[in-house]
Amino acid sequence: MQKIKSLMARQGLKSPQESIADLSPVEDIRIPSKEEMREMREQPIDPQAEQEIINSIQEVYYSNDSFDMVQHELEKLPPELNLQELEEYRDKLKRQQAAVSKKVADLILEKQPSYVKELERVTSLQTNLQLAAVICTNARRQLSISKEDFTEASLGLLANQRRRHLLTGLLKSLRTIKTLQRTDVRLSEMLEEEDYPGAIQLCLECQKAASTFKHYSCISELNSKLQDTLEQIEEQLDVALSKTCKHFDVSHYTRVQLAYTLLEKTQTAMDQLHMHFTQAIHNTVFQVVLGYVELCAGNADTKFQKMQYKDLCTHITQDSYVPCLSDLCKALWEVMLSYHRTMQWHEEQDKEEAPPTTDEAGAADTEEAVVDHSYVKKKLEHGLTRIWQEVQLKVKAYLLGTDMSNFKYDDFIVVLDVISRLMQVGEEFCGSKSELLQESIKRQSVNYFKNYHRTRLEELRMFLENETWELCPVKSNFNIAQLHEFKFMGQSRSPSVSPSRQVLSSQDPVLSSQDQEVLSLFQHFSQEGNPFERHIDNKDEETEDVLASNGYESDELEKCVYQDYDSDSDVPDELKQDYVDEQTGDVPLKSASRETLRSRKKSDYSLNKGSNAPILTNTTLNVIRLVGKYIQMMNILKPIAFDVIHCVSQLFDYYLYAVYTFFGRNDMYESSGPGLISSRLRTTLNRIQESLIQMESLGEGSASVHGGPGEDRKEKVPSPHLSQLVVLTASETLYGLAQRVVATESLVFLAEQFEFLQSHLDTMMPAAKKPFLQQFYSQTVSTASELRKPIYWVVAAKALDYEQMLLLMAGVKWDIREIMSQHNVYVDVLLKEFEEFNKRLGDVSRHVRVPLPVSNVLWEHCIRLANRTLVEGYGNVKKCSNEGRALMQLDFQQFLMKLEKLTDMRPIPDKDFVETYIKAYYLTENDMEQFIKNHREYSMKQLANLVNVCLGSHINKKARQKLLAAIDDIDRPKR
Repeated sequence: MQKIKSLMARQGLKSPQESIADLSPVEDIRIPSKEEMREMREQPIDPQAEQEIINSIQEVYYSNDSFDMVQHELEKLPPELNLQELEEYRDKLKRQQAAVSKKVADLILEKQPSYVKELERVTSLQTNLQLAAVICTNARRQLSISKEDFTEASLGLLANQRRRHLLTGLLKSLRTIKTLQRTDVRLSEMLEEEDYPGAIQLCLECQKAASTFKHYSCISELNSKLQDTLEQIEEQLDVALSKTCKHFDVSHYTRVQLAYTLLEKTQTAMDQLHMHFTQAIHNTVFQVVLGYVELCAGNADTKFQKMQYKDLCTHITQDSYVPCLSDLCKALWEVMLSYHRTMQWHEEQDKEEAPPTTDEAGAADTEEAVVDHSYVKKKLEHGLTRIWQEVQLKVKAYLLGTDMSNFKYDDFIVVLDVISRLMQVGEEFCGSKSELLQESIKRQSVNYFKNYHRTRLEELRMFLENETWELCPVKSNFNIAQLHEFKFMGQSRSPSVSPSRQVLSSQDPVLSSQDQEVLSLFQHFSQEGNPFERHIDNKDEETEDVLASNGYESDELEKCVYQDYDSDSDVPDELKQDYVDEQTGDVPLKSASRETLRSRKKSDYSLNKGSNAPILTNTTLNVIRLVGKYIQMMNILKPIAFDVIHCVSQLFDYYLYAVYTFFGRNDMYESSGPGLISSRLRTTLNRIQESLIQMESLGEGSASVHGGPGEDRKEKVPSPHLSQLVVLTASETLYGLAQRVVATESLVFLAEQFEFLQSHLDTMMPAAKKPFLQQFYSQTVSTASELRKPIYWVVAAKALDYEQMLLLMAGVKWDIREIMSQHNVYVDVLLKEFEEFNKRLGDVSRHVRVPLPVSNVLWEHCIRLANRTLVEGYGNVKKCSNEGRALMQLDFQQFLMKLEKLTDMRPIPDKDFVETYIKAYYLTENDMEQFIKNHREYSMKQLANLVNVCLGSHINKKARQKLLAAIDDIDRPKR
């Protein structure tokens, strides 16, 4: 179009032919001249030939306008040029050119009318365009004037104002962006200050602002950074949450919970919290045990750090076991206290919650909060059991990791006390009975106690075999509550209060008794202190010195001591009661009053102002202390109560059996003693022998029952042997009466202490096993005083020369014919023997106090033996008259009259036994037959003597045979 316009500008309207000549700028096409066109027209036209010439033109000439024909043809020239060929080729090209030119000319001529018509249209268009150009020029001139007068002056101001407004908004946005860019510094400061709620609040506000400016490219990066920061805050928040598991701080935990509330992850926080508590328990116990193991190992070997906790516990040494257990429980207490305070915090938060709002949005928020609180509450309550279960598992692994059978008693008691305290913590923590701890500590306790008891029995045997049965001098106000082993009983007035609570109550005098009953461990130690630090204090308490400065105290000193002791407020009320044992007449040693002391001094067989201190030996003291240790162990650990009481009973059984074996078993006198050993005592002795004594060690014929094999055999102890230093055959010492008194009365004293402990043992005994305890007391403890008879019978049988009496009586003539007024010499000799016995008894009492029941038993035995000797002597008489019978009565009455001056016993034992026998001489035949049936206490020989000597003179032989047959019938069942 531009070419056409330029062409029209240069030339006016011309003929088509001229116009054709003016269109020469068409590239690469030469328009034929008029002559050439004329020539072409004049040449003969052969369309077919012409078309063939055109077709022979190479395709390359039609390729594009930039094709260089000359270059093409030159490149086609052969290396060696041939003029003729070149001319021929040139002619060919000319013909082709001529054909093409003719073709073009024909086409031009053919289109000329259309061309002329179109050219006219172009000319008309040019005219219109020139008119339009004039209009546009005028319009632009008018617009320029308007621009100068209106747009630049008015709209320019508006545009500037708009631009200013936009720039102001941009500046504000840039400042906000700048502030956002600098928030990471402030966030870091807030995190260092542990202001997690503020940091999260700031981060959330920044995220909200960043979402407003998200169309800025720099903000997209900032938004991503804020998200990373928020995740970092959550991680630090998780770490902060884990710190509350060991040391709970209210303000710290409040900030953490508020932060989780802002994140709307309250439930997630609870899940994480429980996971942290579980992890804290594991890490805590592992670090405590690891510290002790590495300390004891003494090297820098790191192999322990890679061990499992259960395996690590097996490397704890015996010396470090108790301190490690104590530290372990202290650390676990901190964790449980933190959990307890966490629950308290949530409970207080629930109480402080505002009432629900009435609007819809507020109602929705409140409902969501209620759901969160309900979830948190259930999670915390469920977590109590989980946390305690985890604690039990860790402590159980520690307990079972070491064999405690060879621990010292005090160490094991501390272990029991710590575990008992821990079980109390568990009961207060979640109401658990701590089955895992009970099972594990019971297993260890049974194992330890069997080994401990076996060793103690062996020690007791050694003590008994080395015991010289000398009096152990103790203060006259001695009672078992003064012993360190029984201190715990002063703290345990009520069996329902657990030992740990008792220890707590006794060690905190600041608290009133009422507060002690109500205050739990978690309340008492919520702010400071630790319940597992208290057990060490007991060890350092000074116990009262129970040994006297010498064996006897003066009346003034004794009075002073009793005055002081009566005012002691720390002595249990049970120990201040005064009573007299009905069976023995003796007063158990329990803080006796002055009246009791005075009466007991009068009743005791003593020729001087002797001490009223209890009679006991070192072995007795050791047994009492051992019983105290056993009960203390049972008091702390109730599951093995039956095992402990069973072992306590074995201690008493063995002591009783030893005293009987040493001083009471004498076959020669035992068989002759009428009813010396009751069936109950005999049953008890047989039971002890079968269940506790290794019969192989006895060389006696009575050892018919052998100890069972295996475990049953292990529980048995060889029978003890009396020390060679103890002499029981010297007549001047009344055949070891002092040792016998000390041994027997120490056993009675031991039985009295057992009686005192019965109520306490009964409260500790499982209900199903209480019949065992009742049977032990009714059949064993109560039989202790019954040993006096067989033991003192041996003394009584040797103290007087009864054989001499029989010889003297045999020399007396009883068939006299006149009544005598003078008694026989044998009566004086017998009374002299009693006087000598009384003197020796007084000598013994100067060294050892002889209690009234002992002196009564001794006198009773001696009098019974003397009376039986008299009956035996009367039964040996071959001939006797009525006057002789009167002489017998005279002798016996003389004996009774003088004997009553020597002893206070009333009535005289076996008095009727002698008198009835003497009077039987006066019976008729029928009465004698009835007498034989009713009086089986007399021997067959004595009854036969009555028949032969008395009745033989005035009955026939047949009647005498009948009576002798009746005697024989009575004796036959005995055989």
